[in-house]
Amino acid sequence: MLALEYQSRAEGSVNLPGSKSIANRALLLAAMAQGETILQSVLDSDDTRHMRNALRKLGVNYTEQHNAQGLEVRIQGRAGGFSIADSAELFLGNAGTAMRPLTAALAASQGIFRLTGEERMYERPIGPLVDALRLLGADINYLQEAGYPPLLIHGASLQGGRVSIDGSLSSQFVSALLMALPLANEDTVVELTGDLVSLPYIQLTLDLMSRFGIQVQQVDTRHFIVPGKSSYQSPGEFVVEGDASSASYFLAAGAIAGGTVTVKGTGLASLQGDKAFAEILEQMGAQVAWGQNHISVSRGELQGGHFDLNAIPDAAMTIATTALFAKGPTEIRNVYNWRLKETDRLHAMATELRKTGAEVTEYDDGLRIVPPAVIQRARVATYNDHRMAMCFSLLTFAPAGVEIEDAQCCDKTYPEFFQDFSAICHN
Repeated sequence: MLALEYQSRAEGSVNLPGSKSIANRALLLAAMAQGETILQSVLDSDDTRHMRNALRKLGVNYTEQHNAQGLEVRIQGRAGGFSIADSAELFLGNAGTAMRPLTAALAASQGIFRLTGEERMYERPIGPLVDALRLLGADINYLQEAGYPPLLIHGASLQGGRVSIDGSLSSQFVSALLMALPLANEDTVVELTGDLVSLPYIQLTLDLMSRFGIQVQQVDTRHFIVPGKSSYQSPGEFVVEGDASSASYFLAAGAIAGGTVTVKGTGLASLQGDKAFAEILEQMGAQVAWGQNHISVSRGELQGGHFDLNAIPDAAMTIATTALFAKGPTEIRNVYNWRLKETDRLHAMATELRKTGAEVTEYDDGLRIVPPAVIQRARVATYNDHRMAMCFSLLTFAPAGVEIEDAQCCDKTYPEFFQDFSAICHN
């Protein structure tokens, strides 16, 4: 249990760790590309370690070393899918950014693959992705409950053609399918169905595929044409930009208790949709300044509001804790997929916010938060969810302070989080 006592001010700058979403995509694309790729500033965390370990088991040759920019991974690409003589079991923890893309890539590879993970992973759906892959000829079997991992995959050729995929539960299903389709035997027209979520993450995937030499034709927001029988090409060196989701905790600290807090590694030039978090803080009353690769936030008189945060569901959790320091209620809607993340985040956030004295209404797709007159000291459960631990760190700016259980769950994406966070906190 980590006790965070009252800090009256936030000020300073933070060099963000590399984006998990970009790192795991880039690791996989580099492994399938022709040529050697040098990935710089790769996030060294549980989730990226699961991807790297899986690639090693799949026969990918790579070396890694730490330098001044972080972790450097030098990968020898396979110029296509994976091929193993026998079978491989890949343990992927609770890393959705490893489980979903590898499911698609291995369905188009040669060999027998068993994909396993932590118990929570077996509660996170993967059915829409499997359904789409099966329509293209994939041989995938559920080992426990239908629609969920663990999976047994007999690699085969994907046929291409036309396929639809439900994009209402997770954009990762769409991203995984898109990244695997260049391995198909022909071009594929992909149609997205359902109420789409996290669209910026799909755009992020398309941008990365382009960096690795595959141009996807985007007809509109629901239709894509992916070239088949295509080979990813190494870009040579690729630098993973800072994690915009992780930036949210520091930017919110500036909005609540700044001073000025500056994050370096994301900004106007960022590929990530979560940079829009700063725009929400500005709407709430914070002072925001933008650069190409940095964002600065200073304190303002924060006001609650009504926000549709479908496009930035991870960073949206930070708005929920920031709401405790705002005047008036805050309503967060259109984030149903919180329920499908590392934990049921809607229920978890409602439960833990109430411990502070807040009045919280839990909807099917969001929360309404009425801040208390005085924030109470709370012992916050984290549900083995890194973002629960990080977003509740903001309660250090309440005079009562906060206690956070199982704070080491941050190792999933940001092992040095509390060290970096404490560096911007002052009395």
